[in-house]
Amino acid sequence: MYSVRVSRRFVAQHFLTVPDAGPENELHSHRFEVDVEVAGPELNEHDYLVDIDDLAGRIDELVDEYADATLNDRPRFEGYNPSVERFARVFCDRLLEGIETEGIETASVTMWEDESAAASYETVVGE
Repeated sequence: MYSVRVSRRFVAQHFLTVPDAGPENELHSHRFEVDVEVAGPELNEHDYLVDIDDLAGRIDELVDEYADATLNDRPRFEGYNPSVERFARVFCDRLLEGIETEGIETASVTMWEDESAAASYETVVGE
């Protein structure tokens, strides 16, 4: 199995919407790091799993959208608690909507909200 990984750092804000989350119920910032990994069994005719520049470009588009934004205000978080787990899922789903997925079997996003806490979401592509 081949895999390609790209990471980016950015700052975004949110507030948790669950009861009794203490200070997390107030608007606050995180220095997020997103780590994206796609994997598949075969390389294409160019000996790529994916074009890493295309993958990085799509990640940059999403980072530009979320950087300095309040997650609670973004449409994909409407009706959801904007937890780091939810953010990993939203980022992964949006990523896959904007890249060529031929040859990719799995995609995962790990979203770090600080240097010691992260959540991941992994999906089988095409299911």
